[in-house]
Amino acid sequence: MDKAIQLQVIRSNRKTLAMRITGPNQVEIRAPRSATKSQIDDFIRQHQSWLDKHLAIVNQREEELSSLPAFTAQEIRALADRALQAIPPRVYQFSKLLSVTYGRITIRNQKSKWGSCSSQGNLNFNCLLMLCPSAVMDYVVIHELCHRKEMNHSPRFWAEVEKLDPDYKAHRQWLKDEGSKLIARMGK
Repeated sequence: MDKAIQLQVIRSNRKTLAMRITGPNQVEIRAPRSATKSQIDDFIRQHQSWLDKHLAIVNQREEELSSLPAFTAQEIRALADRALQAIPPRVYQFSKLLSVTYGRITIRNQKSKWGSCSSQGNLNFNCLLMLCPSAVMDYVVIHELCHRKEMNHSPRFWAEVEKLDPDYKAHRQWLKDEGSKLIARMGK
């Protein structure tokens, strides 16, 4: 393997070997406790073409994201001001449809999350939601409000989300694909 690649082997009671890319030049191997170094090396060699292909994709995406211009403080303030006007009415509307209550609403310029819900029902939203399609913003609002019914990501939680947003999987994917470009511009 390339010297620049960071390889992490995690042993557990599993029966098979598995590999996943966890970041730029970062690979995680999940292995049975009984797997030898030789077996792990053979597994990596057998999957080298898959690994090379997907590492190239991840590394190229990381390069693209790191070259995006950072938001200015003025742009962030303007987005936060817009979010304070746009998001609370959506929270109110969807809370009525879900029959849930909520506490304080806070708008933040978060570098990793789109929203969160505390155990007290306080809601936080990323000001970058103002740059997302309205259906995606609604998905995040619905997602956080559904935590007022289920403080987890169980099948019951996702069933609640799906009741108000049947296309939630597409909205999650948009955040993963396109939203990551927005988030990348916060971290500079």
